[in-house]
Amino acid sequence: MENQNNLVLNEQAVAALRESAKWCMFLSILGFIGIAFMIMGGLFMSVVMSAIPENPAFGGGMNPLGAIKAYFGIIYIVIAVLYFFPIYYLYKYATGTKRALESSNSDVLSDALVNLKSHHKFLGITAIVIISLYIVIIIGVIVFAAKMATGGMN
Repeated sequence: MENQNNLVLNEQAVAALRESAKWCMFLSILGFIGIAFMIMGGLFMSVVMSAIPENPAFGGGMNPLGAIKAYFGIIYIVIAVLYFFPIYYLYKYATGTKRALESSNSDVLSDALVNLKSHHKFLGITAIVIISLYIVIIIGVIVFAAKMATGGMN
């Protein structure tokens, strides 16, 4: 026997989905613009940082930024690539929801909601990773400070 679960949306739910799709489209467009600026900023930082000369005043030609200056632009570009995925999922949700409401197609709405779930899942995992990194950094700073206080870094 087939289990039929039909979900019927009332006018308030349809209006809320329509409004949600509009705001998500707006936010995704802003996100894509932000990604473009991040990539341009990364390329700009790569050029600017590579143009910084080695300064002999810093211990025989060692620039304090010398070891990491090449990575500033790359970091911007990597962050832009990571930022692309939640923005893309948000865009797919917005376009799918709009199409589903125009055609009254529940399968298209289902696909759109899967994209919204993917967006939220990506953001949740990102939040967990960032919080974990903060905890590791805080522990590292405490250990470093304790070693410095006891004279352990000679």
